[in-house]
Amino acid sequence: MSKTAPNAPEDDVSRVNRHKDRALAQWFWHRYVRGWLPFLGVAVVLMAIDGAMTGALSALLKPMFDDVLVNGRDEMVFWVALGFGAVFVIRAVTSLLYKTMMAYMADKMVTRLQLELTQHMMRLDQSFHHRHPPGHLIDRVRGDTQELAVIFDRLLPGVGRDAVSIVALLAVALWTDWVWTVVALVGVPLLVLPAAILQRVVRRMGVTARDSSAAASTRLDEVFHGIATVQRSGTEAREGSRLKTVLDRFVKARVRVAGGQAAMGSMTDLVAALGFVLVLTLAGRQIIAGERTVGEFMTYFAALALLFEPLRRLGSMSGAWQNVLASLERVHRLLEEKPRITQPQGELAALPAPGSETVRFEDVTFAYEGEPVLRNLSFTAEAGKTTALVGASGAGKSTVFLLLTRLADPQSGQITVGGNPIARMDLAGLRRLYSVVAQDSALFDETLRDNVVMGAEGIDEARLQRAIEAAHVAEFVPTLAEGLDTRVGPRGSALSGGQRQRVAIARALLREAPILLLDEATSALDARSEALVQEALDKLSAERTTLVIAHRLSTVRHADKIVVMDAGRVVEEGDHDSLLAKGGHYARLHALQFKS
Repeated sequence: MSKTAPNAPEDDVSRVNRHKDRALAQWFWHRYVRGWLPFLGVAVVLMAIDGAMTGALSALLKPMFDDVLVNGRDEMVFWVALGFGAVFVIRAVTSLLYKTMMAYMADKMVTRLQLELTQHMMRLDQSFHHRHPPGHLIDRVRGDTQELAVIFDRLLPGVGRDAVSIVALLAVALWTDWVWTVVALVGVPLLVLPAAILQRVVRRMGVTARDSSAAASTRLDEVFHGIATVQRSGTEAREGSRLKTVLDRFVKARVRVAGGQAAMGSMTDLVAALGFVLVLTLAGRQIIAGERTVGEFMTYFAALALLFEPLRRLGSMSGAWQNVLASLERVHRLLEEKPRITQPQGELAALPAPGSETVRFEDVTFAYEGEPVLRNLSFTAEAGKTTALVGASGAGKSTVFLLLTRLADPQSGQITVGGNPIARMDLAGLRRLYSVVAQDSALFDETLRDNVVMGAEGIDEARLQRAIEAAHVAEFVPTLAEGLDTRVGPRGSALSGGQRQRVAIARALLREAPILLLDEATSALDARSEALVQEALDKLSAERTTLVIAHRLSTVRHADKIVVMDAGRVVEEGDHDSLLAKGGHYARLHALQFKS
């Protein structure tokens, strides 16, 4: 008992890991593979035929040597040649068919999984995306799913073709001489323990490699999104060095994975070497003594030589399977991530009637992780009026918009619109209440028309033209090569900052939502662009409930109410003149901005 006790925890861990691996494999099989069973069945039959041809090939060597080459039987030449020709034709046809079928299944499975992952992550709330940078998620969607294609590229063909090859070749070897076969395979049990150890190493290194790949994708995403900043600051060498560190870690892990997989094949070669030495020693003496023919030996020798190649591939496949499991585990973990923001269950609260979209925050506290961003925040934005949120960076202003649109939910407190809690409202209906224009409104690499319409249905050309004219988009459309059908580039890179903002305003105008959220909508614009955008915003906010986030106090001096925030709390409320007269927080911010 004392001798086995120290190994007990490790055995328990191994047992748990094996159970998890089986559960993962079953989940993947039932969800992504089982539907392909008829198609897969045909492919496996073709693989089996391909695999069986190696046994036929080795069996044909006996008549070729004994009947044709040694005994000179002329009538056998045609039939032996026909046999060899048939073997290679059958292999060519079956190999072409099943490889094409497996490639088709692999691509369909990978694209389905990529689509499901992306759609799933688009439903997850901002706290998830706050923890996982875009580069990390891109690598999960692209890198991990591509790793799973190995199942169809290598693992299933290994089972269908190589397993049958091994059985066929072993049958030929045993039929030729069972004693030689036992002697040749005497070293196979020596593979078991080293293979088990290597599997663990490959699995661990596979996880490290995929994590390093995700880190590299995140670094690249940051570099290319911030390329202008990198170039202006002259930090190309610094960013290159940081990327090199991540890539070196990735290469190191990948090399270890490749080395572990290769080691499994190399161990098979060592066993093969031992088998060949023993068999050649035994068989050579029997042939010299006339107890065995050259044809029998060549058939056996070919069967044994061909036998170790599929064994070698199957040995390396265990390492590949560990790599697949590492990726499969991460994909499964992502798909198991539950959205925290969901459609309310039970009776839904009514959406506000037109003209009654008063917004209230009542003792709202919110934190991503650690310190709260909002602390017992309370304020009211009256329907049909403009309420401005001002304060230093980090005061929690943008978080207000995040919670108001239910991209995240507060840990405590309540938010109401029209007197009803938004947490009880239909989620899609709630989000239709808002039009948002942010400092960096997202544009997509589609046409200008698509970016304005943004999937809205039933938009006629006249309504679209009114929106783009009111937002001053019509002013620059004639300068574009294909007008409204011009692609705007990734993130709208083909447009200037002012043009992108006007597109976002046109989108908001077309949406015709009763509540308008403006987040630093003019802060990054030049004077002329700001004037045009501000004019469009004034049209947009007319008769709407409007909440404005602004650092430049000059843009909100005419707001009906100004809410001054500091460290997640409301410290002052009032209009511009009354807040200046108080001489408090707002007055100090105003003096700081306008001291010149």
